[in-house]
Amino acid sequence: MPFWQGVFVFSFLTLSSLPRLKPQEIPVGHPDSSNMFRPGPDKPFVATPGAIEMFSNEVIIACWQILLGKADQHNGIDYLQVFESDDHDEDLWFIEDGSGGAITALLPSDY
Repeated sequence: MPFWQGVFVFSFLTLSSLPRLKPQEIPVGHPDSSNMFRPGPDKPFVATPGAIEMFSNEVIIACWQILLGKADQHNGIDYLQVFESDDHDEDLWFIEDGSGGAITALLPSDY
């Protein structure tokens, strides 16, 4: 079972304790801002061991839920989304690969 299934995060995490989503590099209305960050049978949601160790499953899921809301609000967002935290040495990246790829939570050093 994927690590994210069955996790309800906001019951014990507050938004103030989460990393902050940085503005994306391209405008939200740009044609390339079409990623919805929705996993499915052909698009798994995975996280690298380094990202899980540094941020935890719960924080990764909470950040992903923020991305889902932003993607729904704007009818898509850029393929690369970055969360920053003063409490960690690295940012938390989310990358949505194209068709046949995955949605990956990772550290820049994992790339």
